[in-house]
Amino acid sequence: MAQTDRHLAVCTRGLTRRFEALVAVDDVDLRVPRGSVYGFLGPNGAGKTTTIRMLLALIRPHAGGVYLFGRPLRKYRIELMRRVGALVETPALYPHLTGRENLELTRRLVGVRRGQIERALATVRLRDIADRRVKGYSTGMRQRLALALALLNDPELLILDEPTNGLDPAGIREMRELIPRLPKEHGVTVFLSSHMLSEVEQVATHIGIVGRGRLLFQGTPAELQAQLEDRVAVVVDRPDEALQVLARAGWTVGRNGTNYLQVVVNGRSDVTLINAQLVEQGVNVFHLALERPSLEDIFLELTE
Repeated sequence: MAQTDRHLAVCTRGLTRRFEALVAVDDVDLRVPRGSVYGFLGPNGAGKTTTIRMLLALIRPHAGGVYLFGRPLRKYRIELMRRVGALVETPALYPHLTGRENLELTRRLVGVRRGQIERALATVRLRDIADRRVKGYSTGMRQRLALALALLNDPELLILDEPTNGLDPAGIREMRELIPRLPKEHGVTVFLSSHMLSEVEQVATHIGIVGRGRLLFQGTPAELQAQLEDRVAVVVDRPDEALQVLARAGWTVGRNGTNYLQVVVNGRSDVTLINAQLVEQGVNVFHLALERPSLEDIFLELTE
């Protein structure tokens, strides 16, 4: 592995996995910086969970490789998995036991020191209810307890697969507040899989978007925002004539509604120029505004 890749918590090269005729993950190269919150986004069925199962050595790729902290997973699987925590499926909790007792059972299996229980409870902010039985916990509390279980071994990398699934708005907000704290306060790299861009964009420092098994984008939210050009929304009285005027002048124009045009521009200064060209040709302009594409616009354009 290249020396320059050692700053990555996760790196994959040509990662590929098939299920008979279906290519679930197709030549994916992930680059997840240490200390980041990496949002791994894509529609349901895009290959996210299959990728995560390969990152956790639960299944083997048919081609390519996984590197964690600069070392090949296939060769150092046991050693590397000790540095990883994961919340991948619905947590297996014992409802008749308290939160602390659930953690104690896992602590004994993992073989970490007893003090890790208090550290994990404090991290997920469950110390006040740790001695209550889990059957009285809300769904959000159970999810935080499951996260505490994943943090028991003090991991350097935490892999979360759809951690807000099934949570009410309060539970989603709790997870949204908790996840960005992990790199800042504990130095944990978070790899967060989701199909909900609206949730990920509030916490992620880096984003990867997959569709049909292929990696469509990878970079920062700002770099994702730059994927689409700014557009000017124009409402006029004679849209057919306005479209012809702007097209002849070299603009890229789309029609969206009866009197509504969208013109691709390079910046705010183009707005005045468009208005002047339309007015000069006798077209009445009722509305003119610069529109910047949202991350959701870009996500939908990439995945659809």
